[in-house]
Amino acid sequence: MDDCLFCKIVAGEIPATTLHVTERTVAFADIEPQAPLHALVVPRTHVPNAAALAAAEPDTMAELVATAAAVATAAGHPDDYRLTFNTGAGAGQTVFHAHLHVLAGRDFTWPPG
Repeated sequence: MDDCLFCKIVAGEIPATTLHVTERTVAFADIEPQAPLHALVVPRTHVPNAAALAAAEPDTMAELVATAAAVATAAGHPDDYRLTFNTGAGAGQTVFHAHLHVLAGRDFTWPPG
């Protein structure tokens, strides 16, 4: 997608602090972190949300989670991290390219806000 922020980051057109790269995924630091570690893991292909990604590319969905674990481990949080998908505007999704939030480094409450 020509106007997709995350597609532009994946393509290297917009700079980001890249944390981990695989054949199917790119992980980078969130620009508005909500925890000491707040990364986004995105598929290289443009898919609008988590459900669409699971339907279209289940192996890539699994790789998002594996990449998230690698990012958390590399940041010193191998056992305590939160993974979050926001699907749809009502759930807080603001960039409509599937992405997984990886948060760690502080205590989290439940339910989230």
